[in-house]
Amino acid sequence: MMNMDYLERYQEFWNWFAENANRFHTIVKDQRNIEQEFFPELAENLSKVRENFFYLVGMYDDDTVELIITVDGAIENIVFAEELINAAPQLLGWRFVALKQATDISDVSINIGNYCFDSNSIQFVPRIEPSYPDDIDLNIVFDSQSGEDSNAISVGVSLFLENYLGELQLATQVDSFTVLNRSELSKEPVPISKLDSYLTWRQAEFVEKYEGVWHDSENDSYAAFEGKLSEKKALIAVLNTDLLDWDRKASHSWIAVLELHFDGEQRNGMPDEETYALLEEIEDKLLAQLVDHEGYLNVGRQTADGVREIYFACKEFRQPSKAFDQIRQVYSEQFEVDYYIYQDKYWRLFDRFGR
Repeated sequence: MMNMDYLERYQEFWNWFAENANRFHTIVKDQRNIEQEFFPELAENLSKVRENFFYLVGMYDDDTVELIITVDGAIENIVFAEELINAAPQLLGWRFVALKQATDISDVSINIGNYCFDSNSIQFVPRIEPSYPDDIDLNIVFDSQSGEDSNAISVGVSLFLENYLGELQLATQVDSFTVLNRSELSKEPVPISKLDSYLTWRQAEFVEKYEGVWHDSENDSYAAFEGKLSEKKALIAVLNTDLLDWDRKASHSWIAVLELHFDGEQRNGMPDEETYALLEEIEDKLLAQLVDHEGYLNVGRQTADGVREIYFACKEFRQPSKAFDQIRQVYSEQFEVDYYIYQDKYWRLFDRFGR
């Protein structure tokens, strides 16, 4: 369900854009001071919808301007970019796209400094870790890497992959990658043009293995974990031990963590009664929205040093993004609210609890 506050933001943005669409179209088509006459207005109005939206603008064909809203790989923002574009009106001469789309590899060429990142200069080698067989971990081979330019080369490789595979596929199907020089390899590299088919094959295997796996946590067991960060600061966690011991964790591979910051200085990092009641209220709201039979497992929570962390493991990332963002909006006066969502098929975040 779309948050009404966001629905209003989307409508306000597109109302503003429609009023200026003809002017913006002329500016882009004529290449007339785009960075001065279009981008500042666009950035200002996008920020009213949500922070950390980015954009790409160019001619899709002779008469159509394309506006791409990108999130720079931030999983938490993807659903909002998609919703914004889904709310876009039909405007003559315009094409609106959520996230960078996959591009024919022959059309992808990124130039940074003296380096060219294209299908001729980049290869890959799958890296299989026996302890984590479902992870998609890659060695990306770029021959010209040197210590001095490693940052520029990492940026270039990332941009190449994002444009070749598309922003969504890179963010959701590649768990990690490392950029190496060919001299560091022990295996023959594979042409980068085969990466898309490799990911498709690995994803099909993963879906076949885990698609029908669900977990009913109604009768699960929980355990309390206690520790100390220092002489005066305690750590208390309550976690679902059945989930921690579960051998099908990869079926719910998206780890979602909500952080609620409060003043615990006078109570060894713990909340007072009023704050505790609010924290329980928030957790109850999340449990009502993110339920196990729909693919959202509440793994537990941790309280320490003025922060309550609430943990979920999920089959997808869009609904947790919206649920957490709504908590941030509603409780922004009571708490500093942060959240992050990422893919970890082995739930390594919880290894510290020794299960």
